[in-house]
Amino acid sequence: MTHEEIFLGNGAIALGLVEAGCQVVTSYPGTPSSEILPEVVRLIKSENLNTYVEWSTNEKVALDNAFAAAVSGKRAACCMKQVGLNVAADSLMSAAYLGTNGGLVIISCDDPGPHSSQTEQDTRLMARFAKVPVLDPSDPHEAREMAGLALALSEEFKIPVILRPAIRVCHARQGLIRGEIPRNGRKASFEKNPARWAATPKFRFILHGELNRKLKDIANRFDTLAPHNAHNLTTGKKYPLGILAAGVSYAVVKDILSDEARDDIPVLKLCAPYPFPEKLAGEFMSACDKVLVIEETDTVIEYFLRDHEKVLGRLSGHVPSEGELVPEVVYGVIDRALSSLGLKGLRDRGDGAAAELVKGLHLPVRKPTLCPGCPHRASFFAIRKARPKAIFTSDIGCYTLGLNLGGVDTCLDMGAAITMASGFYHSFAQDQIDQPIVATIGDSTFYHSGTAGLLNAVYNDARFILVILDNQTTAMTGMQPTPGLGIRADGSRGKVIPLEKVVAGCGIEFIEVVDPYDVKGMTGLIRKAADYVYHPDGGIAVIIARHPCVIAYREEAIPKKVKVTITDDCVECNFCLDRFECPALYKDEKLGHTAINQGLCAQCGVCLEICPKGAIVAA
Repeated sequence: MTHEEIFLGNGAIALGLVEAGCQVVTSYPGTPSSEILPEVVRLIKSENLNTYVEWSTNEKVALDNAFAAAVSGKRAACCMKQVGLNVAADSLMSAAYLGTNGGLVIISCDDPGPHSSQTEQDTRLMARFAKVPVLDPSDPHEAREMAGLALALSEEFKIPVILRPAIRVCHARQGLIRGEIPRNGRKASFEKNPARWAATPKFRFILHGELNRKLKDIANRFDTLAPHNAHNLTTGKKYPLGILAAGVSYAVVKDILSDEARDDIPVLKLCAPYPFPEKLAGEFMSACDKVLVIEETDTVIEYFLRDHEKVLGRLSGHVPSEGELVPEVVYGVIDRALSSLGLKGLRDRGDGAAAELVKGLHLPVRKPTLCPGCPHRASFFAIRKARPKAIFTSDIGCYTLGLNLGGVDTCLDMGAAITMASGFYHSFAQDQIDQPIVATIGDSTFYHSGTAGLLNAVYNDARFILVILDNQTTAMTGMQPTPGLGIRADGSRGKVIPLEKVVAGCGIEFIEVVDPYDVKGMTGLIRKAADYVYHPDGGIAVIIARHPCVIAYREEAIPKKVKVTITDDCVECNFCLDRFECPALYKDEKLGHTAINQGLCAQCGVCLEICPKGAIVAA
């Protein structure tokens, strides 16, 4: 029985996977990809499917597990965000050479903007680098279709395939007709062939030749891959300007030209851009005097086009080289391109008046901040109080917002809190300088990539304090469980792997657990750790600051509510606003001093220990 359902883009991808008989799905959460695996789990439970799912400890682990399933002949997928593919890059490069037996789709979700990422990197470039096909859907419906297409292409050509939805596809919603989901009873089978699966450099050379031949065959397929790769040229007609668009940008261009009734501008849609469909692109280029290339977020298609004299894009300055190509940006790009060629421009949509109206509202600008009651706020306050002159290395997670509290000086990538702390230590020690260093890393991030750096730091006798901010969840990406909880992706119980044991296994001898809500206790513990770090027989000191996330564990996080208020003893020193930075604290102009917004206050009571004048009291 078929019925229509509104799907999030990531849910549409999940639907496409199970419809195509995907039997193994692995993932490490990261916005904008986080919802794919939970949606797969929802569909598995509703359809009673025999599909294996897991939250992997990192993206390389996720890819390796999925690759093994594909080698055994099954259809498999792994999901991550674009920077997560960096972590899995080593495996990706080799997997392209080795190939697969079953189907393997690597879903890497891009974040133009960026909205919640370190970079705006373009996964299509990674696909070109690794020599694997890439599909670039323009909406949730196409993402669903391409999930199945990717698995089919992978299985046919025995090659991994990347599906690269951008954030506007991942988080869009669209009505889809959901039909019967087939059962895939394919059994695992592995035929030993060391020359392929354990190939040495000599055999890798042979495999590279096979890979290049596969790409040529797939490029020929992409030349006729309608509706994903197609143009709307009229045979024999010449055009002063055509637009070549891909992914989300195609959907935007299509809407703009439809609204403007501009059937004089042909469009080539390239949502399967690599291996590049030379013949199809050549037909379009030949019919147009100039071609405007609109793609996110880098110059991928633009580089592949042969006649650069005809091309308007990033390299010519017609398209911005950074930032998301939202509709108003694309509108301006097209309008300016038309004007530069002396062609009729687009109609004025009045966006300027709307922008001025919004500006006139004088809406407050609020920077991102930790939630009211967040235990990380208390941790950073204690860290700064105990070690005010330290270098604070930190990591990827919601606790990166410790920036606002002066508790984060560096943030490079997953695990770099530890590796940069080690690097700073050796740099200063080389000059005989005892520079205090405090590293902060989340529990999920530590499981993801902390152990290798910590092992290296212990082995090379680095000296610093490491604070593992354990809020017992992967908070920033949607409250996914960590290995420390022992909860698996489908909600079943797995093995609990305590942080204390992992840390001890890295060779750490100083391991203490503290509740950061006890600011005084944590401050004292940090000072104790500092003494250990600089003792001749000391080393790295690890403090696990453990308190449940106030969003994931609303009742457990604050079992005893404490209502607080601010008395007239407040002298407006702004210490609480600058150093504690709780959103519930604000300067009340009528009262003439700082006040508490009771609607925002989580009533954690931590701020009772903050005010140097004792003006924050229990109500």
